[in-house]
Amino acid sequence: LAERNARALEIIDLVGLHGRGDYYPRELSGGQQQRVGIGRSLAVEPDVWFLDEPFSALDALIRREMQDEFLRLQSTLQKTIVFITHDFDEAIRLADRIAIMRDGVIDQLGTAEELITNPGSEYVAAFTKNVSRAKLLRVHTLMGPPATDAEGEVDGKVHVASVARRILSSPGTLRVVEDGEVVGSITAEQVTEALFEAE
Repeated sequence: LAERNARALEIIDLVGLHGRGDYYPRELSGGQQQRVGIGRSLAVEPDVWFLDEPFSALDALIRREMQDEFLRLQSTLQKTIVFITHDFDEAIRLADRIAIMRDGVIDQLGTAEELITNPGSEYVAAFTKNVSRAKLLRVHTLMGPPATDAEGEVDGKVHVASVARRILSSPGTLRVVEDGEVVGSITAEQVTEALFEAE
């Protein structure tokens, strides 16, 4: 019994409910109740953590809070997680790899960048067409080979949105640098073509 109580307290602390172990459900907010559900699913110490639309019933603010909590837990636990959602923006924010399903079958599996830049079917293309490419794609996804005439540089690992103004206002080619090394080059034309090709 003591071991079970200790485990329960450990889970309560893990999901951010320290000091609320004796509360009734009616005394908890919607977000706190959701944390209880997450804690219950973790209590059995699953090898694979399966979550089926856990945040779908929450309002936007609490949903964002729980997504942040989910990312914190994943960083702490380092578990394999299967997360079911109909919200593609949520999938982009939370997942390393995304499987888009159609009629119960995986249509395409890949990173968010892969799905956006190389959709494997018309269905996937339609599914992802309204995603903000600038906020999703990283500079190294769009870059070309290193150029000898490049002037100035940008970080290849950052999202295009954070440096788009600089790239688009540059009259020439910029070096793309990662960890202090030149890995490619990029121009305003490449960025413009990539960001608007889906329209």
